[in-house]
Parts: sequence; structure tokens; C-alpha cells
Amino acid sequence: MTSLTSLPVGALEVAMVQTGARAADTVRDTADFARAVEELGCSRLWYAEHHHSPAIGAFPPVVLTAHAAASTSRIRIGSGGVLAPNHAPLTVAEQFGTLAALHPDRIDLGIGRGPGTFHEPTARALRRGADPTTDDEYRADVAQTLRLLVDEVALGTFPQPWLLASSTAGAALAADLGLPLAFAHHIRPDHTEAGLAHYRDRFTPSRWCERPRVLLCVETVCAETDEEADRLAGPMDVIKAGLLQGRSESPFPTPEEAAAHSFTAGERRALAGFKAQQAQGDPATVGKRLTELAEATDADELLLATPVYALADRLTSFALVAERIRSTGVA
Repeated sequence: MTSLTSLPVGALEVAMVQTGARAADTVRDTADFARAVEELGCSRLWYAEHHHSPAIGAFPPVVLTAHAAASTSRIRIGSGGVLAPNHAPLTVAEQFGTLAALHPDRIDLGIGRGPGTFHEPTARALRRGADPTTDDEYRADVAQTLRLLVDEVALGTFPQPWLLASSTAGAALAADLGLPLAFAHHIRPDHTEAGLAHYRDRFTPSRWCERPRVLLCVETVCAETDEEADRLAGPMDVIKAGLLQGRSESPFPTPEEAAAHSFTAGERRALAGFKAQQAQGDPATVGKRLTELAEATDADELLLATPVYALADRLTSFALVAERIRSTGVA
């Protein structure tokens, strides 16, 4: 049986903006969060790219990476991810190459494809009015970014590159380029099994990675009791229900507002199906579920996404998971 003590466990920070709070308050919390998860023993901390969302701060991953790296000393820091359609390959290579030179062996460059927003005018503004990126253009951008890191930036030390994916197409690109794969199980869990099989079957070794290497991102909400975990997960449930109804710009509610929210029967079924594939509950429940996922996917690492309302509750969730891992290793 897979033991969680044998797997690195990291954190994905999406910087949820609390109702009634300013985005400036959220961004100031990021250094505290970075120091705390480093002390808890997390292997790496990644920042996601989002735009034009009242629930998630539009904080560039490269800026948060620089700030967190300067605020910590051991944990790996990086993007999860920088979204290639929004950035020139040379810009990405220069930014993360410089960070890797300033913080050797600590910087990760996770690259993904999505626009980071559901707001079409924002997406077009990020692309300077260009149409959405094609498969061939995305492949070329990723390959060029890697080449520029070596041939153009050439600072002597490199960030560790990862390709983010939530589909077999993204997994195939990671395999073709010989990159480690970070799979977004927390977004599209129904694609995980096929995506990982595709990646492992097609993998070609490269200078970046000699064998298939899988990081699995899991939505994880842990509290002292299952009931408290349900309460903390409530705000994100409201956001997901809105997405099911085509509402992509809802603010992140408080747990109290979420508790008063009325879900349709269809929304409840969809949320229950999603939660069954993630990790939510008390420490025993979460430890068991993470162990099952690691074993089922043969993941090399886990990355925990914990989209709860308050920083203190987010840190408590990570602390409970860390203690469970230290005390038992397996559920």
C-alpha cells in the first residue's frame, strides 16, 4: 500500500478573496501562508493564474513566486501555472530564469493552456485581441519557452518545468516533450485515469525528465470533524453551483452565506459526485482518501488545493493533514 509519508505533498494557492475584504488584504496574506506551509513540511507551493474574478485575486504567479521565495528558505515555489496563451515565451523564460538564478533549485515553472478567465473581453485583452490559441500554437509556445530558457536566457540554473493538464491532449503534450505532468484532478477528475495512462504510454525522456513523473492535484478540505469540513467547503460549493448554471463571476461567500444557500437537486448530485473523487472530512477520512488516490494513480507527488474562506481555516486544514501524515503515514 502507498504511504503518504513516502510522497511529497505540496500546496496550490488560488488566493480566494473573502467577501467584504480587499484584494490587497488577500495578497498580503500570501507570505504568511508560504511561511506556514513551509514549516508544516510541504514540498512545494504553486500559484495559479486567474483574471477578472471577484472570488480569486488576479495576482500574477511570477510576482507571488518572487515574493514567497524571498519570504521562505527551503520550500520550492512556482506557478501552477503560468498560462501560455497570455504571455510571450521569451517573457516567461526571462522571468522564471531570473527567479531560478536568484533562488537556485527552488523555482518551478508550471505551464498551462487555459485563459484563466471566463470573461471574454479580459481573455482577448490578455492576448492583445488575438484569437484563442490552437493546439499547434500552444505546443510551439511551450517548446519555445523551454528552448529560450537554455539558449537565450542561459543563466546557468533552470526552473523545474512542469506541464499542467486536465485532458489526454495536455497529457500527450507533456509526454511528447518529456516533461513532468501536473494533472488537475481537482478540476476534471473524470479525465485522470485516461490522461495518466496516455502520458505514461507516450512518454519520451528529455533533458528535463528521464521517466514519467506525475503530480496529482486534489481538492482537499480537512477539519476536526466531517461536519466542520462540510461547512468550510460550503463557499466553494456555491461557486461551483454557479459555474454549473453559467454564472462565472460570483463573489466568494462566507461559510454562513453558503450555509443559507439553496442548491437544486441537480446541483447537489453534481457536487456530491465531484466531492467523492476529492478529499474532504476529518483527518482520518482525508488521510484515507489521499492514500487511495495516490495508490490508484501511482502519483509521485500530491498537490493540495484548499479553497476555503479564511486563511486560518486554510492553514488548519494543511496542519491537520500534515499531522495525519506524520502520525500514521497511511490511513
